[in-house]
Amino acid sequence: MVQFYLLTLVFIVVDRFAKLFAINVLRDLPNGIVLVPDWFKLMYAENLGIAFGLRLLPPEGILLLALAISAGLTWYVWISQNRSPLFILTFALILGGGLGNLIDRLIFGHVVDFIYFDIYQGTLFGKYVSLWPIFNIADACITIGACLLFFFHDKIFNPR
Repeated sequence: MVQFYLLTLVFIVVDRFAKLFAINVLRDLPNGIVLVPDWFKLMYAENLGIAFGLRLLPPEGILLLALAISAGLTWYVWISQNRSPLFILTFALILGGGLGNLIDRLIFGHVVDFIYFDIYQGTLFGKYVSLWPIFNIADACITIGACLLFFFHDKIFNPR
């Protein structure tokens, strides 16, 4: 269990430092920092919603949902007998990412996003769209953890 909590803490700390950079540096740069022209930049944004900026719940509902999921995930790992490295990594990524965004919601009332891949911006079916949302390290942790869960489900839950 110690490895799980330490790894979760590492993901939270990395996310916090990255977001501090976004707040202290990127917020004052309206065009962000372009790393690969027309494709990848670091750019400050505030997300009041959940994934992809969706606002399916009021802010209090999102906060309560995040707390419940984090508590449930922690409880699940706690009662599980599985201590395989892949199990620990997968759930530490998801919990660390979730708690990283939860900390933002508690402190700022929104999530700080700053990683932006400009895959496509233009007209699609007569409407202007941007086909990739802006995200952060916590979101990446959650996504990687979810992908591990999806692709390595058998190895995570049935270690041999």
